[in-house]
Amino acid sequence: MPTIRDLVSALRRRDGVDAAVVLGRDGLLIDGSSATPLDPESVAAFVPPMALAAADLGLAAQRGDFGLLVLEYDAGSAVVSALSHDVYLLVLLQPTANLAGLLYDLRRYRTQLSALV
Repeated sequence: MPTIRDLVSALRRRDGVDAAVVLGRDGLLIDGSSATPLDPESVAAFVPPMALAAADLGLAAQRGDFGLLVLEYDAGSAVVSALSHDVYLLVLLQPTANLAGLLYDLRRYRTQLSALV
């Protein structure tokens, strides 16, 4: 059976992925890998407050539980996905990366990814 480390490794091998980070709801790093001099631990700390705000918006807008958040920046995109109630996945992408393909795969394999945690 695949592990979280296998997930991080597979995501990092995708074209245009700069980093893949699995973290707890508390912002602490579970596993992560980066192609840049980025510190996965410091980036992980920013994810929970954003995910919590997205979850609150979903409840207020009657959209249900938080599943996925996409942020676009000048130098690329950030995707945050809830793997479980207590675990998030952060993927940082270059502007040329296939964002749609990643989003499709995260949705398609959501159940399998959740089983890893």
